[in-house]
Amino acid sequence: MPELVVYSRRGCHLCEDLLAELEPLLRGQADLRVVDIDSDPRLAAAWGTRIPVVMGGGDLLCEARLDRAALFAWLRGCRASRPGDR
Repeated sequence: MPELVVYSRRGCHLCEDLLAELEPLLRGQADLRVVDIDSDPRLAAAWGTRIPVVMGGGDLLCEARLDRAALFAWLRGCRASRPGDR
């Protein structure tokens, strides 16, 4: 199953809102990994106040707010690349 990564930090209301919207959309379609950028100084330096950031397969899908169109396009691409799912 493909993995979606959300860069976040504790106490970020935008992060909480995005995750609440995102989680039901992913059920059965992708795994979700939430990474606290404050756990790694390099991540904190890279993402700073740009969070939440949603990455799919190394591609930036959206920042700050969930871009449903980008998410669904990414999910379609993942399904198309899986053998037997065409």
